[in-house]
Amino acid sequence: MRAFVVTKYTGPLQETDVPEPAVGDHDVLVRVDAAGLNQLDEKIRVGEFKQILPYQLPLILGNDLAGVVIEVGPKVQSFKPGDEVFARPDKDRIGTFAERIAVAESDLALRPASISLVEAASMPLVALTAWQALVERGNVQPGQKVLIHAGAGGVGSVAIQIAKHLGATVATTASAANADFVRELGADVVIDYRNEDFAELLHGYDLVLDSLGGKNLEKSLRVLRRGGKAIGISGPPDPAFARENGLNPLLRLAITGLSFGVRRRARKLGVSYEFLFMRADGDQLRKIAQLVDDGVLRPVVGKVFPFDQTPQALQALSKGGIRGKAVISNTRHSESATDTRTSP
Repeated sequence: MRAFVVTKYTGPLQETDVPEPAVGDHDVLVRVDAAGLNQLDEKIRVGEFKQILPYQLPLILGNDLAGVVIEVGPKVQSFKPGDEVFARPDKDRIGTFAERIAVAESDLALRPASISLVEAASMPLVALTAWQALVERGNVQPGQKVLIHAGAGGVGSVAIQIAKHLGATVATTASAANADFVRELGADVVIDYRNEDFAELLHGYDLVLDSLGGKNLEKSLRVLRRGGKAIGISGPPDPAFARENGLNPLLRLAITGLSFGVRRRARKLGVSYEFLFMRADGDQLRKIAQLVDDGVLRPVVGKVFPFDQTPQALQALSKGGIRGKAVISNTRHSESATDTRTSP
């Protein structure tokens, strides 16, 4: 089986032959027809998360997939060969930059019927991230105010749509070139991040979803009302994340230190900060698929690459400028990368 692996941190992706996936009792073997690319893939490749995601190398990258069921384990009840599915595999079982992958039944869902496999592959990680931030952690209610950073990106473009579906007033940061695009997604307030300071213009927000970290996260605390919450998906990790993931005491201490500054600043402002590392969840994916088929959510695919250009696709993603998501198509008939919606 052909797959793209990273053999050392910061090293390039390499195409190689790997063993066929083992299919457990509760596993579903899926032919990967399309795989979404995520910033997480690049962060894993360069070793940015190696302390909290201690993968063994060589490692097949890839955190999103859509494809067709080939085989099911003996205790699988919800899927059968021929089903078209999509998933974000569990963080300990990633590897969608491959021809086939075994996925736990609980992490899988039938893909939305109204969109293509390529479009379906763009959604799992970003849609689950947005759902878990806005619905689970944020408990967003009608009439609340939500700031979503990087609204034209993978997470942002889905989060805007979910926040509007929940009845929120949505502000977002984007380039001037993407202003009309994010308004079409549902943004009520658009801040041109190159020429405007969101922290000077926005006040009294209930929730911020921050995908950038650093100074952007620190400034985001200032736009919140007292009691408001900032949820960061780029870090720094917080003590709750360390506890939930069973990290060793030394690593827990280090993580507590990493987020101490932002948590202290949040407390002084009467707000809170939480780190979110999304989890695989087939039940939530089924809800997301229904929203897609109901016309509430639409995927945003900015660029499609053939399977053999996976390394180039990851490089393009790291350079930025792709609206929505980039996706790898493994249909074997793509001759070259295809632009669908791109931005400078």
